[in-house]
Amino acid sequence: MELTFDQNYWDERYNTEDTGWDIGFPSTPLKTYFDQLEDKSLRILIPGAGNAYEAEYLHQQGFTNVWVADISASAIQKFAERVPTFPKEHLLHVNFFEMEESFDMMIEQTFFCALHPSEREHYVAQTAQIIKPGGKLVGLLFQIPLFEDHPPFGGNKEMYEPLFSPHFNIQVMETAHNSIEPRQGNELFINLVRK
Repeated sequence: MELTFDQNYWDERYNTEDTGWDIGFPSTPLKTYFDQLEDKSLRILIPGAGNAYEAEYLHQQGFTNVWVADISASAIQKFAERVPTFPKEHLLHVNFFEMEESFDMMIEQTFFCALHPSEREHYVAQTAQIIKPGGKLVGLLFQIPLFEDHPPFGGNKEMYEPLFSPHFNIQVMETAHNSIEPRQGNELFINLVRK
């Protein structure tokens, strides 16, 4: 699939540190969710991971099957340098839409909003393709309008529910109660189970 915002676009953003979405640490709602997970062998994918603080945190907590995927070679390289103990074979420089592996869980953290809205149906279909039946899509979606011509792109629950419901049972899709201060009230926490 030809992406609206390709590798060159994202490499440029990482190389110039034009990464305003980057908070510099694992997002609080996700960290809280990770802290109650007991099975550290879960096969977890974090696509469009960028600086991948969530992957770093899971790795530090002893999760052994975490995979980081990004279309930006610069992002993957910077992560590998920052977290040298992370298994190199779990760092994937790849277009998410071309992945064929399967996972128990996928973590959504500012990847969905980085894609052009015209690519969202394909995102959901691809996510359903690589998450095993009964597996989960867990993460955060913005519930504010944001930009119309460049990432991040926003949206709301009314848009997202019909998009995800053909492939997922929506267990949770509600305003995150523990977002960081600048995002308070602007994030939906999602926990969706693959049908």
